[in-house]
Amino acid sequence: MSLDYAILVRNKTRLEQLMERFNTKAQAKFYIESVGGEFAEYEAENARFQESFSLVQRRLSSVIKNKVVDRAYLPSFLFNPKQLVVVVGQDGLVANTAKYVGGIPIIAVNPDQERNDGVLLPFTPQDFLPAVERVVAGRFQAREATLAEARLHDGQRLLAFNDLFIGAASHVSARYRIAYEEAQEQHSSSGIIVSTKSGSTGWLSSVFNMTAGMSRFLEDDEEALPRPALTEEELMFVVREPFQSKRTQAGLTAGLLDTTTPLRVESMMPTNGVIFSDGVETDFLQFNSGAIATVGVAPEKARLVLKS
Repeated sequence: MSLDYAILVRNKTRLEQLMERFNTKAQAKFYIESVGGEFAEYEAENARFQESFSLVQRRLSSVIKNKVVDRAYLPSFLFNPKQLVVVVGQDGLVANTAKYVGGIPIIAVNPDQERNDGVLLPFTPQDFLPAVERVVAGRFQAREATLAEARLHDGQRLLAFNDLFIGAASHVSARYRIAYEEAQEQHSSSGIIVSTKSGSTGWLSSVFNMTAGMSRFLEDDEEALPRPALTEEELMFVVREPFQSKRTQAGLTAGLLDTTTPLRVESMMPTNGVIFSDGVETDFLQFNSGAIATVGVAPEKARLVLKS
């Protein structure tokens, strides 16, 4: 495989963000310690990341040219098929990256195994290079992860690796009309979550935790509620806190989506309606009155390079 160069994706550390906010490290330290925080933890986390990132960049440079892209610039960066993407950061950074790169192979590196769970980060700074060489040679294995897609009536679209949120930008009720299979309702709720298999252990899982906790409290039943085992080709939608009234219903609250069964949502919010994905609220689609979103399985897939 002939590749032009590799894209190294990273995010600012908490210390770097604090220094942007307070201008200097000394001022950041003063603020954190003045409110009882431990600034040493920020320093240790940053030092570990910088050491790991530097090692990854040096080793990568021995195999292929590369350039660094900060997470904030992912929505506007132009990726092309003759690139390789190396993500160095937390699991969430992999999700944030995957929806923008198309089918470009992603090698995900865990820079700090003591702090990061690493569910989506199979590689370390010490062992990632053979994977780069396999991708360059065109002999690699990858997991193809399904993405969710929200497509508006005017052609705008947004992809999600973990989940989509459809609702209001602020903490007010979202108003919309929802259609799924043969059912249709008008809703007032805290919004809709649409989760992929990859994201089912995240936000969707917290919804089930809440439901299970309420069930145990009301019914004094310790038996865990069943949770759907999504296949790679399925999505699940859940309506958060639907309110039932004279004008709104609460019967259509969850369902499975696939390539032939989409979800249709029509906004009834004059302002502040949004659709965003994977927790990135700064990259969103406006979803105000008259907008219609069709939500389902995206034609693209994320390609996460496996360790062997």
